[in-house]
Amino acid sequence: MSSSAELRGITSAAVVRAANAMLRTLGGGEIHLLLPAHSLPGKTAVELGAVDPGVEDVTLGPVIIRTLPTDNSGPRRRSEFLIPASAVDSEMTSHNANSVQSLLDSALGIVCEGQMYRIEGMTSEQFAGTTYLYRVTGCY
Repeated sequence: MSSSAELRGITSAAVVRAANAMLRTLGGGEIHLLLPAHSLPGKTAVELGAVDPGVEDVTLGPVIIRTLPTDNSGPRRRSEFLIPASAVDSEMTSHNANSVQSLLDSALGIVCEGQMYRIEGMTSEQFAGTTYLYRVTGCY
């Protein structure tokens, strides 16, 4: 049985494509998600922490960056990153993550315009049962 959105001619693929088009039209840029590197040699130096395992730089786009207000006692800058679901979902499968939340939890942070942001949280936007956009908040 089709969902009510499919009955009206709207499919989940169309919703995802529309989100991508909207973010591109609004001037979407790129951010870099820093993930810990997974491939390390099995040597004693690695086990002792003498070797830097490195990071993997994953580019996500198109992304809209919005500045959020901060308190005087809070972080210097807070931002909201609007990321299309298609960009995050493809990275989730390539990094063997069970969910987008687990992918972001494993990330060391987000690099945007040369600044490293600590990930504070994530919410998703849905239409007709399909996630089309992630709102990730970060601060530095």
